[in-house]
Amino acid sequence: MHKVNDATFDQEVTNANGLVIVDFGATWCGPCKKLDPILEELAVEYEGKLTVRKVDVGEAPAIAQKFKVLSVPRVLFFRDGMVREQITGLVSKQKLVERFDEHLEEG
Repeated sequence: MHKVNDATFDQEVTNANGLVIVDFGATWCGPCKKLDPILEELAVEYEGKLTVRKVDVGEAPAIAQKFKVLSVPRVLFFRDGMVREQITGLVSKQKLVERFDEHLEEG
């Protein structure tokens, strides 16, 4: 999963075409460590349909503040530079698949 930071966020997320999933997490966060491999699997499974990016809130505090990320993990769904949905906390792969598919159908 490709990491983005304060300097690269706009280019890789806000200005990107299509559906971009952004995982906000932290190295000290246990649930984040459990969510990472799920999102890595989904990034491969959905390659060409959507993009998955990761933000470490400790390394990109401006972006975390801009999107009011107070709890991690938090997954934001972007389309055309706008946040379409947010999921906070550890969720199952099946729940993410359902949300990914619904957003792709809307696209």
